[in-house]
Order: sequence, then structure tokens, then C-alpha cells
Amino acid sequence: MSKNEVETLARELLSAFEKDQMVPVPPSARPGFDLNTAYEVEAALKRFREAGGHRAVGRKVGYANKAMWRVLKLETLVWAHMYDDTVHHSDSNSATLTLAHRRSLKIEPEIVFGLKQPIPAGRLDASAALESTEWLAMGFEIIDCPFPEWKFQPSDFVASFGLHAALVIGERVPVRPDFIALVDELARFKVRMSKDGEFVEEGSGRNSLKNPALCLAELSAAILQRFPAEPLRAGEIVSSGTLTAGHPTDSGDLWTADVEGLSLPSLTLRLN
Repeated sequence: MSKNEVETLARELLSAFEKDQMVPVPPSARPGFDLNTAYEVEAALKRFREAGGHRAVGRKVGYANKAMWRVLKLETLVWAHMYDDTVHHSDSNSATLTLAHRRSLKIEPEIVFGLKQPIPAGRLDASAALESTEWLAMGFEIIDCPFPEWKFQPSDFVASFGLHAALVIGERVPVRPDFIALVDELARFKVRMSKDGEFVEEGSGRNSLKNPALCLAELSAAILQRFPAEPLRAGEIVSSGTLTAGHPTDSGDLWTADVEGLSLPSLTLRLN
């Protein structure tokens, strides 16, 4: 795709996001579109959103599962930016969210990291990721798919804001200097998802690239490989991939993620 075609597609996807419209034909079904083009579209979306007064505050991860990489012929995970009007902080373990845009919503529990410094290049281990982390928290990622029947490719994910509608971040817990035990805890901990008081699904840290901290390290390396001048930076927020399946949700739902085996408060979210 030419530069003009990339910008035209980015404006189409941005308009669909802002007007709550579906995109009947995913970009991956169009001539000349691939994952490289998808990141060009994602970069254009970032420029457009920043020109509209919205600041990029972090990145969200997609396909944090190596089994899916083989199926979809991916070399690593994928990502998209998150913005100051879509990321919401809660100082307690309970939050309420009113969404401005919605088409077909799902909710996912994720570990969220706040960075204090870049992750050293060439370090693909959980310890390096945690050394660069200021805090972590339980979070709810709300995703919103513009494509019919939730059918899309990784390139469509990247070019459509990573399906990101909102991220609600629970109480932030500082990462202590003696974090060695945390490496193992992040791999082993459990999260139990409940809706309106009824159990829905149990997930684990292993579902995010076997360890959310490893997912963070993998994201850093993948960004450096594709965009060496735009690494993860101090202050960025990273949502590290879902710990369960995504579950359909809508106004009035009350969700709780109960955490076991990790020193993080549980998180409750009501959607308005």
C-alpha cells in the first residue's frame, strides 16, 4: 500500500471507532495489506489521535500464546498503543466504567505493568522486565471488535487499535528490589473471573506467554526489532495479555477478578 492508501485506511478505521461503526471488510482481505502495513496504519492512527489531543500512554499486547504463533505464522506477539482517554486508574479494588464507544464488547483480566525505565536490549527474561518495572496491578481490558463475527487476522488487530476500547487498572503494587520470588509467583498465580457473583472461568499467569513478565520482555524485544527508535520508555503502561478467554459483556455487568498466589488485590468492575 502507498502512503496515501495507508492514511486513507487509518482514517476509515478511526472514523469507525469514533462513530461506533462496523468495518464489513477487514483490512487483511484487501490487496496489498500485511502485518508491516498494519504497523504503518497503527502509527498513522497514533499521529491522528495525538493531533486530536490524545496522548499515547502505553501498549497492549495481542497473541501472547506461542501456539497461536505457529498457527498464524507469527514470529512474535503483536501490539498497539493505548491512550490517555482509554486507560483508567482506580485507587481501590472497585471501579465503574462508562464507555463512550462500543460495538461488540468482551472483557479480559490482565496483569498491567508500569515501567520506570527501558528494558535492556537483548534481555528476554522475566527478571530484566521486573528490574525495569515500577509497579504492577490487576487490570480489566475491554476489547471491542469492529469486524463481523469477531473474525480477523493479527494484522487487523494491529491496525484497529488492538481492539482496545478501555483498560481499567486496579490498585498498583510497587515492585520491591527483592523481587526474585515474584518471577515464580507471576507464572503460577490464579485468577478467578466472576460475573454478577457467578463463577465464569479460572485463568493463570502461564496463559500470558507462560509468565506476564516474560510477555513484557518479549514485547520490548519485538518493538526494538521493528521500531528501534521507539522502544518502551519510562512511564509507559503495558497490558500484558489476557489470562482467560475474552467474555462478552455489556452495560450492567459486574465483573470480579479474584487473585490467588500473588500479592495483588482483586478487582471488581461495573460497566455502565
